[in-house]
Amino acid sequence: MTERRNGLTYAKAGVDIDAGAALVEAIKPLAAATRRPGAEPSLGGFGALFDLKAAGYADPLIVSTTDGVGTKLKIAIETGRHDHIGIDLVAMCVNDLLAQGAEPLLFLDYFATGKLDVQTATRVVAGIAEGCRQAGAALVGGETAEMPGMYAAEDYDLAGFSLGAVERDGVLPRLAEQRPGDLLIGLASSGPHSNGYSLIRRIVELSGLPWEAPAPFAKGLSLAEALMAPTRIYIRSVLPLIKRGLVKGGAHITGGGLIENPPRAIAKGLAARFDWGAWALPPVFAWLRDVGGVEDVELRRTFNCGMGFLLIVAPDDADQVLSGLLAAEEAPFVCGELVLED
Repeated sequence: MTERRNGLTYAKAGVDIDAGAALVEAIKPLAAATRRPGAEPSLGGFGALFDLKAAGYADPLIVSTTDGVGTKLKIAIETGRHDHIGIDLVAMCVNDLLAQGAEPLLFLDYFATGKLDVQTATRVVAGIAEGCRQAGAALVGGETAEMPGMYAAEDYDLAGFSLGAVERDGVLPRLAEQRPGDLLIGLASSGPHSNGYSLIRRIVELSGLPWEAPAPFAKGLSLAEALMAPTRIYIRSVLPLIKRGLVKGGAHITGGGLIENPPRAIAKGLAARFDWGAWALPPVFAWLRDVGGVEDVELRRTFNCGMGFLLIVAPDDADQVLSGLLAAEEAPFVCGELVLED
């Protein structure tokens, strides 16, 4: 074989194919642990099949979502806390499926980095697998991209893609059935979830506190630990209620907070009237508000303010819904009602 001048290889250019292969081998057991009816996770192929009939669907519609975790990643990278960020990634996608009434079926991820560290990437994917387990979705594949020159060596970025299904007559929101007086039921969040972290990081900078300082709002936790609490996944607690026909609408409270998200689940001519005193603002949001001097309206349009998911239910169904959520270890609260739009 002719020797070439310079003798460049892909590895010398900064891309380690062997590391990529090692990562695939390391995460195969993680994907296998997310098996569910209809899917048989097997990494390494060009695509993944899903059998909707085996999953029990008769006349399904397919629902797809995609999302990331934003600049919460910067805290994970700066503090080395990579174990739960994958749960965030799954949650951001599957909770959106839930707002359409859909059951998550499968999940794929995209992991891009400047220099592939197999140990770090495996920790991230382990979190993704745990999120899939919580959501009942199969982790069927993904893509790992090593891109020197695009990202700094330690940096990485994540994107997630989820596919779900819902029977044709079960799609949310059920706009034609909504009426003035329908109740709003909030489900407690686990913290800021994965939204508003550019503002959070700025407020932390203003506070002068290092990431490992004790969190002023969470006893026994460091600031990083408290702010990296993974996004709550609501599938197992809410989906059974949707399938029983007890929910007229659902909103995943993400970017845009309590101002922008609820209207997406409400019929034209109606509006959400919140009782802002129906739940206590969790300490993390009170700290962010006070240290950052954030006005209430800005707080509500940036953060979930303690409510990660919102349900719209008929008054006659409220007791059943609340009982079901409590039995599923959620912390629900009636927080308002639908009214005629001004």
